[in-house]
Amino acid sequence: MAKKIAWAVLALLLGVVAVLAINTLRKGSRQLDVPPVPVLAVDEASAAQRLGEAVRLRTISSRSDANLSADQFKQLHALLQAKFPKTHAALKREVVGGLSLLYTWPGSKPELQPILLMAHQDVVPIATGTEKAWSTEPFSGEVKDGFVWGRGAWDDKGNLMAQLEAIEMLVASGYQPERTVYLAFGADEEVGGHRGAEQIAALLKERKVRLDFVIDEGLLITEGIMPGLKAPAALIGVAEKGYLSVVLKMSATPGHSSMPPPKGTSAIAMMSAALKRIDDEQLPGGIRGVADEMFATVAPEMSGFSRVALSNLWLFGPIVQKQLESGAGTNAVMRTTTALTIVNAGNKDNVLPGQAEATVNFRLLPGDTKDMVVERTRALVADATKTDKFELFALPGGAEASKVTPTDSAQYALINRTIREVFPGTLVAPGLMIGGSDSIHFGEISDHIFKFSPVRAGPQDLPRFHGTNERIAISNYVELIRFYHRLLTQGAKAPQP
Repeated sequence: MAKKIAWAVLALLLGVVAVLAINTLRKGSRQLDVPPVPVLAVDEASAAQRLGEAVRLRTISSRSDANLSADQFKQLHALLQAKFPKTHAALKREVVGGLSLLYTWPGSKPELQPILLMAHQDVVPIATGTEKAWSTEPFSGEVKDGFVWGRGAWDDKGNLMAQLEAIEMLVASGYQPERTVYLAFGADEEVGGHRGAEQIAALLKERKVRLDFVIDEGLLITEGIMPGLKAPAALIGVAEKGYLSVVLKMSATPGHSSMPPPKGTSAIAMMSAALKRIDDEQLPGGIRGVADEMFATVAPEMSGFSRVALSNLWLFGPIVQKQLESGAGTNAVMRTTTALTIVNAGNKDNVLPGQAEATVNFRLLPGDTKDMVVERTRALVADATKTDKFELFALPGGAEASKVTPTDSAQYALINRTIREVFPGTLVAPGLMIGGSDSIHFGEISDHIFKFSPVRAGPQDLPRFHGTNERIAISNYVELIRFYHRLLTQGAKAPQP
């Protein structure tokens, strides 16, 4: 009997191994097989110097002061006109919302839906006290050691200037797009884009414009970040998480600290219990939606156990999910995240405060809504504190998650193919943008919105984003120009029969 059981177990194990192997092998590559395009000649030194000049302008945006750095933005506008004269002769230029720019390059076939390329002019400030940690002056725009250095070199003047470099070359060559091409350069993306991109989107909607596709800053070409994946991976953002901040106010009777109230009933104690519950019971995560498609696309390109596990989530799903949840970036792809960001209570060591206040920030996964999250949070607080005597409300400025751009479309195939043509050997997969971008304002006038920057980044580069020693390699910047040049020549054509 024992021998029969042993044989049965062995047979079962062999069967599982066979199923794992078959599943792994039958999930072949989803990568497009396209030849690389001839390398476009670009004057690297001149292009790098022009980017450096743009970086020197301190175009820092403010949520409360629309005119902060206005002189710097206007100097940037003058710089663009001076450095790209052919573009400004061929394209119509409009100023929207005070400092944002909208360019129109009329197509020869105006009946075709136009396309929109986006970037933003504004940058985040330098964190106080970190200036001396920079290898160059933070707004130097210095070109040295093969890089352009300074705030905005990567985010996002690199994309903005590369788009204009590509168009300047195309106009000079006599190229005429068949589709109309729009360029939208917001001046307040870093603070929500309400004065810039939102107004540009409203203007285009008012003009009855329906866009074939939109491409904005977003996910990158990463190297050495995903375990088991050796080749560079370009993730095309096909959706963007929503944004919601909730304020919680908890009240109690103030008094002297020598006579505290019963355990758990002070404002701080109730707030602590509420925040612990909110943090402990975050919204459930899972490998689904965009995350599922992303991992399904990269799995066949992986090696070792990573490939086997991602190809057989029916068995390894819980293990893979637990591993992904241990990383901040991968966890954010799988769920609506919860972050406790502000807490205020009390002003004297011997006084019981009458009120405690906290702010919680959520980044919404597509499918989750602001109302749903607010009501769920309200229920958690009531259960944790055993009271309904609290105030909870959403701060203004939130946004629902974007809709998900389909990957079985001609528009996605265009972006995919262009990456494979300009960056040979780079793997391409859809991804979820966990931060915010100006393109979220264009959801009403396009069904095909992509969040992708052709910027190469390894683990050592990611801290530079909004951080110290921001820079972009000149060789990579030239690749941005080549990418936009190719995208425009292919994306602005009439669809082929």
